[in-house]
Amino acid sequence: MLTKFEALILGFIQGLTEFLPISSTGHLFLGRELFGLKEAGLLLDTMLHVGTLLAVFVFYKDEFIKILKKPFSKLTFLLIVGTIPAVIFGLAFKDYIDEISKTGVTIGWEFLITGTFLWLADSAKNGYKKMDDISYKDALIIGTFQAVAIMPAISRSGMTIVAALWRKLDRETAAYFSFLLSTPAIAGAIVLQTKDLFEGQGETISLSALLVGIVSSAVFGYIAVRWMIGYLKKHSLKPFAVYVWVLGLVVLFFQFTGKF
Repeated sequence: MLTKFEALILGFIQGLTEFLPISSTGHLFLGRELFGLKEAGLLLDTMLHVGTLLAVFVFYKDEFIKILKKPFSKLTFLLIVGTIPAVIFGLAFKDYIDEISKTGVTIGWEFLITGTFLWLADSAKNGYKKMDDISYKDALIIGTFQAVAIMPAISRSGMTIVAALWRKLDRETAAYFSFLLSTPAIAGAIVLQTKDLFEGQGETISLSALLVGIVSSAVFGYIAVRWMIGYLKKHSLKPFAVYVWVLGLVVLFFQFTGKF
């Protein structure tokens, strides 16, 4: 049974790692392994994603108010174009992704891949594009990188920031657009997971523990979004790359020695 303390810690992990470029899904898998919660996956993940969705809604409230007032704005269509690849990839490979997400068999390699992309992108020259300069082609390419991050331990925020930097967005705008683009992706994941829950794949977890997890995820998610946008303006992605490389190697070591 999931305790409130475990829910608090897993919410903390989800909130931070959803928006730091180090993979929330991979870290949640490791967190559940640490607490021996192998069967707590779907319902818990869904509720923790609700928390991070609340965090981005609060942080981007002004943008969403603008969208509500002008639903046919350029920003609306940028988000739609950027989300299409994730929808196609997610529906096409859902069963495969569900399977490897349960076993964690690929996460060590995926941490290494995430680190490599972060390291390479950080060496790119500083971009110049602001939000008003983002093209539909930019959104599609960034969205394609987001689609690749449906793999369990490839960071969604990391891959979208990488793509944005390569498309010459300035560093602050790269992070800002990356997290804004996460909103429909997170919402879509919640919808798909909720559908599975109604099909009887969920499990019973106390309401109080779930609420603790949601609040924890929302609070730390908001902190992570705000901090990461400011951090990327002047700092390197390479520390994150080194972190996920080390983590990936540790995971692979334990997998190969049969201790994980």
